[in-house]
Amino acid sequence: MNNKHKCGWCIGNALYEDYHDKEWGVPVYDDATLFEFLILETFQAGLSWITILRKRENFREALDNFDYKKIAKYDQDKIDILLQDAGIVRNKLKIKATITNAQAFMQIQEEFGSFSKYIWKFVDGKPIKNAVSNYKNAPPNTPLSDVISKDLKKRDFKFVGSTVIYANMQATGLVNDHELSCFRYNEV
Repeated sequence: MNNKHKCGWCIGNALYEDYHDKEWGVPVYDDATLFEFLILETFQAGLSWITILRKRENFREALDNFDYKKIAKYDQDKIDILLQDAGIVRNKLKIKATITNAQAFMQIQEEFGSFSKYIWKFVDGKPIKNAVSNYKNAPPNTPLSDVISKDLKKRDFKFVGSTVIYANMQATGLVNDHELSCFRYNEV
């Protein structure tokens, strides 16, 4: 058993703890992984993250391993198939947003060379290291997540409100919101 101190939000659930210990807050520079997290966060809007984590493998299978090039070409037949898939969140607006977001994602790649270059420019290429003593005190959004959200919306992204974007920033390591006493704080 791991006796290292962890962020309080993950304690007591093996799936959450594993995600916390291995992925949450680790800086991500790979476009494919950045897209996966962005899509998962958009599906999470209004739901708990554990719900999405439990369905992550189902999403991976249903959405062609988060291949944004394939997703960008999904048609109504594929949307209908996804709406019948009980393994994912069957929200028509979120499914359609996934297609739109894949198309917008590729537009950003074209303009900036990669989505990674685009998103990391907002933090000057390095993670913002916050000093969160208790996860309950971490903000749900920030002025920076407001700016990123607004820019993504301008680029036709959907379901990318400031709270979704801040959660995405935390997940992909643009911001380190591990608790100061968490063993991962200095590791990421």
